[in-house]
Amino acid sequence: MSSMRAQLMPLDGGQPVDLAKEMILIGRQEDCDLRLDHKSVSKQHCVIVKTDGLLLLRDLGSTNGTRVNGQRIRRAALLPNDQLNIASLRFKVSFSADEEPAVEPNEYTQQMDARDVAKLLGKNAKTADEDEEDSIQDMNMPPLQANALPDAYDEKPAKKK
Repeated sequence: MSSMRAQLMPLDGGQPVDLAKEMILIGRQEDCDLRLDHKSVSKQHCVIVKTDGLLLLRDLGSTNGTRVNGQRIRRAALLPNDQLNIASLRFKVSFSADEEPAVEPNEYTQQMDARDVAKLLGKNAKTADEDEEDSIQDMNMPPLQANALPDAYDEKPAKKK
């Protein structure tokens, strides 16, 4: 369904790993979706879930931890070019669109969450969920044009620039 293709590129060489499924269990155990046969990797190390074009990573209480850009995490969203360390194994997160793999991932808007869109539009980001509706509305408007309609669906008064 999703046109986004996510991959883990091993930084120490080796084949890129396609994150094709909605939920990918990573670990040393044989029945893991992504089996990393290395003594530093826990049997069930972490899980990556794909939702709405986002990759959400959750550590499953692994012994040697999961790090994103050097920071040990319990859960995190993975963004393009993030460095992911699963115990001592290092990967780079890569996104590409199935249709035209030659195009840089940052040219695809579906990878922006509502906060990024809000930042571009110069708004103060609320929580992503709260802001999502406004941002989608704003994205459909021509740039630099004020919205004459009141934001009826927004309980809080909209912040003016």
